[in-house]
Amino acid sequence: MTKGGMESVEVFTSEGKGRGLKAQKEFLPGDVIFAEPAYAAVVFDSLTHVICHTCFKRQERLHRCGQCKFAYYCDRTCQRAAWLNHKNECSAIKRHGKAPTENIRLAARIMWKMEREGSGLSEGCLVSIDDLQNHVENFGEEEKKDLRVDVESFLEFWPPQSQQFGMQYISHIFGVINCNAFTLSDQRGLQAVGVGIFPNLCQANHDCWPNCTVIFNNGKIELRALSKISPGDELTVSYVDFLNVSEERREQLKKQYYFDCTCEHCKKQIKDDLMLAVKEGENKPSAETVKEVIQFSKDTLEKINKARLEGVYHEVVKLCRDCLKKQEPVLGDTNLYLLRILSIASEVLSYLQMFEEAADYAKRMVDGYMKIYHPNNAQLGMAVMRAGVTHWHAGLIEAGHGMICKAYAILLITHGPSHPITKDLEVMRVQTEMELRMFQQNEFMYYKMREAALKNQKIQVMPEPSNETAPSLFHKKE
Repeated sequence: MTKGGMESVEVFTSEGKGRGLKAQKEFLPGDVIFAEPAYAAVVFDSLTHVICHTCFKRQERLHRCGQCKFAYYCDRTCQRAAWLNHKNECSAIKRHGKAPTENIRLAARIMWKMEREGSGLSEGCLVSIDDLQNHVENFGEEEKKDLRVDVESFLEFWPPQSQQFGMQYISHIFGVINCNAFTLSDQRGLQAVGVGIFPNLCQANHDCWPNCTVIFNNGKIELRALSKISPGDELTVSYVDFLNVSEERREQLKKQYYFDCTCEHCKKQIKDDLMLAVKEGENKPSAETVKEVIQFSKDTLEKINKARLEGVYHEVVKLCRDCLKKQEPVLGDTNLYLLRILSIASEVLSYLQMFEEAADYAKRMVDGYMKIYHPNNAQLGMAVMRAGVTHWHAGLIEAGHGMICKAYAILLITHGPSHPITKDLEVMRVQTEMELRMFQQNEFMYYKMREAALKNQKIQVMPEPSNETAPSLFHKKE
C-alpha cells in the first residue's frame, strides 16, 4: 500500500448520516490516512494577483499569463503544470472580456474536467462528482436566488463550443460547491487563499470531537489521524470550531450543512459547563449579573470587530481591558467570552509590541484552551505557538520555550514534520532551547546578548492582527 493511498479507507453507509469513510487498518496519531489533490480548485477573487494559481503559495513576484492576463504563477514550472486546467479558462476569459467570480470559475473547471475525462470515477476517487450531495432541495429563498444568479453568470461565461450541460446539472454542481468545497490555505496555513473540491474527503462525516484533522500541505489535502484509530472505525473530521457551546455548534451545522449533529459531545453537552463557567465561592455572582456581563461581552466584541476593521488597534486594547475588568469577577477561567477577549487582547498587544501584558493574557487564554480543546487540535497548537512567541518577546524565556515545545508536539501530529509552519516552529524550538541554556548559566549575560540579538529580530515581530479567524475546514459561501 502506498503512503496516503486510498487503499486504507472504504466508503460505507453510516447510520443516519448517509455515506461515510472507515479505516481499513490501524492508524496512530499523526499518521497520514490519505493525501488527495483537488479535483478542481481556484484562488479567491480578492487574491488572484498575489497567490500562485497552481500551488496556492503566496509570492512577492508572480508571472502573469500573457494570454488572459488573469492567472498568476510562481514560475514556468507552475505555469506548465496549470495549462491542462487553465487552457479552456484562458480562452473563455479572453472571449468573455473578464474573469468571473470564484464560484463560476470553480464550476467551470469542474465541468471542463468532466468534458475531458467523463463524469464517472476519476483516478484515485472513491466517488464521482455526480454522487456528491448538493442539498439544493434544502436551500432557503436567499440561497435559491444566489443559485439562479450563479447559473445565469455561468451560462454567460461558458463557451458555446464546449460541451453543454442542462440547467439542473449546472445547479447540482453549484450545490456541490456550496456544501462540499474545502478552504485552501497559503503555505504557512495562516490565511485562506482559495477553494477546491476533494471528492474523497467529502465522504468524511462530521464529529465535534473528531478522530482526524485536515490540513492543506504542499498542494494536497491530507487527512491525518488525531488519535489511535482501529480497523473498522469511522473516520470523522470537524466542520466547525469546537469553541462554541453544543447548541450553537448544532445551529451552525444545521444552517450551513443541513444536518442535525448527533455526536456524543452535542448529545451529552460535554464541556458546555466549562465554556459557560462562572466564578465559584462565597461571592458567586447572581444569574442576573452573569447575563449582564455576557451581553456586555457580546456588545464589546461587535465594537472590537468594527475597530479592527478600521485598524484602530489602541481602541481595541482599551475595549478589551474594559471588558476584562467586568468579566474577571464574574466569569470562570474557561468561559468562552473571557477566552475570546483574552485571545484578541494578546494578539493585538503583541502587534503593538506591548509584550508583557500580551504574555499574561496569552498564558490565561492557553490555560483555558487546554481544558476545552482536544489535546491534538490544530487551533490549540497554533494558539500555543503564538503564546510561546509572545512570551519569548516579553523576555520570559522559560515559559516561552515550554509553550513552543508544547505547540511543536501538537503540530507534528496535526500538520506533520514537512509542513512549513512545523519547520518554522522547529527552528524556534532549537533557538529558544539554546537561549534557555544560556539563561540558566548566566542571567545577566543572557539579557545582554538578547538585547543585541533583538536588533536582528531573529523571531519575527507579530504580523498585523487579522480580522479573519484561522482558515476553517469547509469553505461556505456567505
